[in-house]
Amino acid sequence: MKLLGISGSLRHASFNRKLIREAARLMPVSVFTEADLNMPLYDGDLEKASGLPDTVTVLVEQILASDAVIISTPEYNKGISGVLKNALDWISRADGNPWLDKPVAIISATAGRGGGERAQTMVQNCMAPFSPRLLLGREVLVGQVSAQFGDDDRLSNARYETSLTALMARLVALSGV
Repeated sequence: MKLLGISGSLRHASFNRKLIREAARLMPVSVFTEADLNMPLYDGDLEKASGLPDTVTVLVEQILASDAVIISTPEYNKGISGVLKNALDWISRADGNPWLDKPVAIISATAGRGGGERAQTMVQNCMAPFSPRLLLGREVLVGQVSAQFGDDDRLSNARYETSLTALMARLVALSGV
């Protein structure tokens, strides 16, 4: 199985990045790729002058090449990060639709107790125009995240690990791989 992990945080040691790595660890993955969302802000003038930035083209190709995608989003001010929204806006400008019928699971890790429930809903809304096969229900919402990972960057909370394992099994089944 080829899994693409997308973290809505640019920080190398972000908890959302750790969470997508845990998702990959907990499922039978032959190839795991982490997306790079470090790209310019969407600007129609930039697109007209230069086309899609190379980072966007690479991300579109990664989506197309994957069997499934896992998106982990932080929650900033009751919504998704600008980084994630910007990437989705750039992807929408690509020829074709790399998301069409692509199995996608959404997870989140946040400092607050809610675990990113509002951000997950916002990601679902932002993804709707792309028509992916979103895996809904039984969300993995990792709240108070700084206490949920051990020194080895693995989930230390068995409840979250169990929930994430179950979600990844559902993603594998949805992908048909």
